[in-house]
Amino acid sequence: MGVDVDVAVIGAGVAGLAAAHELARAGREVRVFEAADHVGGRMTTRRVSGFVVDTGAEQISTRGYPHTWELLRRLGLDDAVPKIGRQLGVWRGGRVRRGLAHPLGMVTGAGMSVRARVDFVRATRGLAKRNVSDTERPEASRLGTATVTEFAAPYHRDLLEYLCQPVVSGFFGWRPEHSAAAPFLGLLGAIGPSTAWRTYDGGMDVPARALAAPLDVTTSFPVREVLAGPGFARITGDGTELRARSVVLAVPAPVARQVYVNAPPHERPFLDACTFTPMVKVHLMLDHRPESRVYLLAVPRSESPSVSVVLFDHLKHPDRAPEGRGLVTLIASPVMAPALLDAPDDEVVRVLADEAERFVPGLRAAVTESVVHRFRHGLPEATPHALALRGEFASGLGGVVDYAGDWVSLTPYSEAAVRSGRHAAARVRAKPPSSTVPSDIRSRRQHT
Repeated sequence: MGVDVDVAVIGAGVAGLAAAHELARAGREVRVFEAADHVGGRMTTRRVSGFVVDTGAEQISTRGYPHTWELLRRLGLDDAVPKIGRQLGVWRGGRVRRGLAHPLGMVTGAGMSVRARVDFVRATRGLAKRNVSDTERPEASRLGTATVTEFAAPYHRDLLEYLCQPVVSGFFGWRPEHSAAAPFLGLLGAIGPSTAWRTYDGGMDVPARALAAPLDVTTSFPVREVLAGPGFARITGDGTELRARSVVLAVPAPVARQVYVNAPPHERPFLDACTFTPMVKVHLMLDHRPESRVYLLAVPRSESPSVSVVLFDHLKHPDRAPEGRGLVTLIASPVMAPALLDAPDDEVVRVLADEAERFVPGLRAAVTESVVHRFRHGLPEATPHALALRGEFASGLGGVVDYAGDWVSLTPYSEAAVRSGRHAAARVRAKPPSSTVPSDIRSRRQHT
């Protein structure tokens, strides 16, 4: 029995599209299958009433994104990623404190006391001796499996309360007492200060759409099951069945664990441990264009139980809203997000917009439309347990069914997704293609 496709990529986020792009360039036959009706995954952009709404990722950096920038140059998009040009801030004591993730923060404090700033210098100097810069192998850090809270414990409490917690909660949806410090600190070191941060002209889905354009992509195709046999895998979904010599699962780890019914025993512990945090975002279209000293406001959980980020999209990039209009995005705190995942849209808007009125006075009255977006699998949580298992999992990759996604390295940013897709493609290319397929694999099914 022959195969229907050389390589099947499951998932059309940037990880899957990067893998498919590399394989197609190498002359391999590739088909991409996506459950949603669009490409982009967590880098999806919606266009509503003239607004450009980034539902997931918000920015990239000139530092720490080498694989992304190489792809952008190849796609002719490297000149379409302007600097944001605005600062980030932290809310403390009823007002915005500028300088988060910015050199100016050492002068302004960015919400931290003088003693906390001294401790921050001590902490960052110590990191240089603890090998935390490897975003591909965070488990190699001398921080071991310490949580973010445990890392910050020896220092002034402001370091956790007004720096580490607002960043990990606002950008990753993490709870600092549950998530490992090594991936977080490695990522901060890699991407550098916010002065290097950029966003895409036309929306964060621009690279995904460019990657997908020449590929064979089937959307609205949820894969129900992947079953590996010797030298091939069977894929089923919506009454369709096909066989592929290789499969790249470019979906969140919990989804991969569910659909890959006979995952090898050595891969299962990490797949089971690789949990994701949910994310809930509300995008508010406004009848005017509010000004702000910062384009992104991080809100510590000590200051708000429900909102972790207030983002002025029209200040991030002017094309995100029509002239004279504003676009503000609110991100639910990790404590509130699980409760809002299945709540009606109007309730989500009410809860978050009512709370954000403190940070943006007059916000509710200015809203003309709203969009609620939920990621049940927002970002990999990078728990200490998962971190301890990652090295063994990574060392065994390269089977008939492989993986791509930022969760593979437990580093929650789009560069890790792109990188993992390219690495998965390299492993697929390294395997000699098989021209024969066993005729019966049903008896080999290994339910777990």
